[in-house]
Amino acid sequence: MSENQFNRPIRVLVAKVGLDGHDRGARIIATTLRDAGMEVIYTGLRQTPEMVVNTALQEDVDAIGISILSGAHMTVFPKVMALIKEKKMDDVLLTGGGIIPADDMAELKKIGVGELFPPGTSTADIVTYITNWVHANRNF
Repeated sequence: MSENQFNRPIRVLVAKVGLDGHDRGARIIATTLRDAGMEVIYTGLRQTPEMVVNTALQEDVDAIGISILSGAHMTVFPKVMALIKEKKMDDVLLTGGGIIPADDMAELKKIGVGELFPPGTSTADIVTYITNWVHANRNF
């Protein structure tokens, strides 16, 4: 796993948006990121896009990770991305994972969403991706 070499821990918000009640994956990711030395804010279930972005702004996070298994990814990610742009949080990574078809992943990347991770992805790969992205895109 990549080590954080910044003046402070990387801050990541992990969120479950909408009525998707399956949070095992989100909890595993939150624990993995914490164990890698990141500060993790886990919002819990049934968040709205507005709640997620407002919390991310208040907590001054470097990245937002959305776990989605409900099939609403083509609604949730564009809404969160629009709110990020509206709040001028252009240096915050929006990433996530869950059941997202490859074609939809490609469409979401076109609007600025970062890497999306399907079930079975190595947690080390997720830590490395977030660490490298933050190192390249955030000024500490």
